[in-house]
Amino acid sequence: MKKCVVINEKDNVAVALVKLLKGEELCGTVLLEDIERGHKFALRPIKAGEKIIKYGEVIGSAKCDISQGEHVHTNNMRTDLDSKSEYKYNKAEIAPQEQRESVEVEVYERAFGKVGIRNELWVIPLVGCVNAQAKEIVERYRAEFGDSGTDGVFAFTHPYGCSQTGEDHLRTRTLLQCMVRHPNAGGVLVLGLGCENNTMKDFRATLGDYDEKRVRFLVAQDVGDEIAEGVKLLRELYFVAEKDRRVTKGIECLNIGLKCGGSDGLSGITANPLLGRFSDYMASVGGATVLTEVPEMFGAERLLMARAKNEEVFRDIVGLINDFKDYYINNGQPVYENPSPGNKAGGITTLEDKSLGCTQKSGSGEVESVIKEGETIKSKGLTLLNGPGNDMVAVTNLAAAGCQMVLFTTGRGTPFGGFVPTVKVSTNTELSERKKNWIDFNAGDIVQDASFEDKLQELIKFVAEVASGKKTKNEINNTREIALFKTGVTL
Repeated sequence: MKKCVVINEKDNVAVALVKLLKGEELCGTVLLEDIERGHKFALRPIKAGEKIIKYGEVIGSAKCDISQGEHVHTNNMRTDLDSKSEYKYNKAEIAPQEQRESVEVEVYERAFGKVGIRNELWVIPLVGCVNAQAKEIVERYRAEFGDSGTDGVFAFTHPYGCSQTGEDHLRTRTLLQCMVRHPNAGGVLVLGLGCENNTMKDFRATLGDYDEKRVRFLVAQDVGDEIAEGVKLLRELYFVAEKDRRVTKGIECLNIGLKCGGSDGLSGITANPLLGRFSDYMASVGGATVLTEVPEMFGAERLLMARAKNEEVFRDIVGLINDFKDYYINNGQPVYENPSPGNKAGGITTLEDKSLGCTQKSGSGEVESVIKEGETIKSKGLTLLNGPGNDMVAVTNLAAAGCQMVLFTTGRGTPFGGFVPTVKVSTNTELSERKKNWIDFNAGDIVQDASFEDKLQELIKFVAEVASGKKTKNEINNTREIALFKTGVTL
């Protein structure tokens, strides 16, 4: 069994694929201490101040002299990143994408040329004050009518919609509007209170194009029994949605979100590069993928900038990166206070280490466009989306951008799911075996006997099955959440 890997010939560290014991000789190196799975050890002596190389790129510097065979981690290395940087457009030579064959999916055709992979009924509160009522409407509906005829009935609650100012108010309204227009919903009930600052009047006036047959609006203060009225309106929506039938299309009709959470030292070796190959596949057949988590691009942003389609896209990427750095600076927070304790326990040491692994999900093709949160996907191929690394917020943003599904890599495990199917891809086999109730797809066997090409074909097939109705673990477990990003003042 393979026990360690040197990712790039330039690297001066290797990564343990299993727990390694002191005294073992691997990669021409005798280990001076035990090394946990996902963690790094030095392949040669590294002097204090010398750069530490992984993925063929700098992931930090040695804080002190490091001996060959020594564990390389937070005790003896540090980040090299500064708060702000200057960038120049140096376009990389990008090899033409290998032309691939599309596969068929069974999806729902929606208005305005959209397609959905689920036919669900949703209740969306405009304000947290009616969260309980939204949930009660769904519970009463299920008690009276069940879930048959659609793919389920769900309420998506949140704590916002009132006492918000400026960008926070607009962000909440915009993201909820994106949900109303999302093609995975066969029908949507928008539930307001009546006195919130996210008023139903303004919400409807700025909603944009939507399928009027599939949306109903209810203000709780305007009726006697909002629960009974909500159930009635949901039933009206049901009679529209239950007539929908899946049709056959190519997988290129989909927009797929790319996300990681609970990363470990194997994330950038197995699951994330697998998603990168999937992203390249989608681009080759005319589909779209979306990468977010801007703070987890810091340290690897130049690699993305070099792949910008043109100078305009390059400038958009620079703005994406610097705007998020300014967000930290303006709030008096260190720009590079990352990775998380769980990341560190899994073997990730610095933000460069984390980012170079995270951005593996972007594949090797051009970056076609950059969008802000609340904007919808406007091009095929790879898009970068503004937003934080927080798992719940990032998945919400990806879905709001128009992704019908999110591929979510994890080395530590998480049960979380968004308001669209959220496919958990494990970075290591042990996790997939231990948390079968969380993990949908295992990429961990890539470091043993599985090839990237075989796993890619397996993943394409799995994505097509999910798009065509196969339930993900978050759907089976009824783990569906939304989280809205907040930056400003609460009144």
